[in-house]
Amino acid sequence: QVQLEESGGGLVQTGGSLRLSCAASGRTFSVYAVGWFRQAPGKEREFVSRITWSVGTTYTANSVKGRFTISRDNAKNTVYLQMNNLKPEDTAVYYCAVKQTYSARPMSTISDYDYWGQGTQVTVSS
Repeated sequence: QVQLEESGGGLVQTGGSLRLSCAASGRTFSVYAVGWFRQAPGKEREFVSRITWSVGTTYTANSVKGRFTISRDNAKNTVYLQMNNLKPEDTAVYYCAVKQTYSARPMSTISDYDYWGQGTQVTVSS
């Protein structure tokens, strides 16, 4: 099993920045990719970005491309989501998730992932 813990959420004004962290523990050697998703009140959980653990290839949703950047620090078993120029519509609970097996797909759906964190709240005020 892999355990995930998100941190770094909070309240920020429009145009501000936050960096979310996703710390992995347990069977981290089995991780193929880590993804970030978000869920706003009354909406479905949606894909934000993902990174492969070994090579570091990334894929990011068009809605946040150019504002959000995903990265990883393998030595710390941590994946980051740098969020800049935040907008009120970015308000959501942000979740990280782990995929254990190889895939050539974008890996942008909930069903692609095996383990999930508890989430961290991001609130952007206007």
